[in-house]
Amino acid sequence: MTTDSNSGSWWSRYRAVFRFLAKAVAIYGAWYVLYDLWLLPDGRLDAWVSQTVVHAGQMVLAGLGMDAVANGRSIELAQAPGIRIVDGCNGLATIGLFAGFVLAFPGSTRRRLLFIPFGVGVIYLANVARVSLLAGLQVYWPPAFDFIHTLGAPAFFHLIVFGLWVLWANYGGATLDAGAESGAEVDPAVA
Repeated sequence: MTTDSNSGSWWSRYRAVFRFLAKAVAIYGAWYVLYDLWLLPDGRLDAWVSQTVVHAGQMVLAGLGMDAVANGRSIELAQAPGIRIVDGCNGLATIGLFAGFVLAFPGSTRRRLLFIPFGVGVIYLANVARVSLLAGLQVYWPPAFDFIHTLGAPAFFHLIVFGLWVLWANYGGATLDAGAESGAEVDPAVA
């Protein structure tokens, strides 16, 4: 009986991928327990984030000359019904998804501590832009509201998270394997 000399190389070739997937599943599971089973039913964090997004959106709309009033979780408009930010639409789930990607993918701790707040800020500002856009659509192009709300906004957020993750994957400080760092040639058939 002979042993396959490449049997160990398959595992070593995909070890980093399996490690990333295992971390991602563990982090997603922890986020699910934390958010869906504790933070979401409690409601205080969602309410606070929704209210800050509403106030920021109202400021954007007022800056654009629209008559908008922030009222709790709602932006009320003189010319249209307005919008209400409900749990699940305030960006917290997207922030958790983003942070999970960054924590699961290799990189330096120092860069993580800088990049996660940066990404949270980008996602928050994107949500303010989304809320402002949706409110503006109600005034200037009401037929587009449902399409943008249902399909456009989720795609927009997923593209932002994907872009942030690509940025992290390229600049997050992941270390190369020892052979590549030392300048040794790597056989493409093995690597």
